[in-house]
Amino acid sequence: MEYTIFKPEYLLSITGGDRETMAEITGIFGNQIPQFLNDMRNLLKQEKYYELGLLAHKAKGSVTVLGMDETAVMLKEFELLAKAGEQTEKYKDFITRFEADTDTVMSEVNDYLGKKI
Repeated sequence: MEYTIFKPEYLLSITGGDRETMAEITGIFGNQIPQFLNDMRNLLKQEKYYELGLLAHKAKGSVTVLGMDETAVMLKEFELLAKAGEQTEKYKDFITRFEADTDTVMSEVNDYLGKKI
């Protein structure tokens, strides 16, 4: 499988290549995703844009562990716009992209770790 989003270098560096630790970290990440998405959608619906920006910032920190550089850049843009309450029409697209990227990265991580999806 060719990895389009997942870049294992950082994960390897912080785990020393220990597959059990990598699986634990990626499992935590995978468990966080549904909550991130649910919270993002709820904050958007409630028009709590500043809080949405804070959540995008938190998500950005999580994606960097898996080398999701382009997703991190997108989340930084989302964070800044949401904190300022600007270009609100883009927020739904940011959330949709975050969902797609995290779906992809989890498939790639599972492949990398040799798990069945």
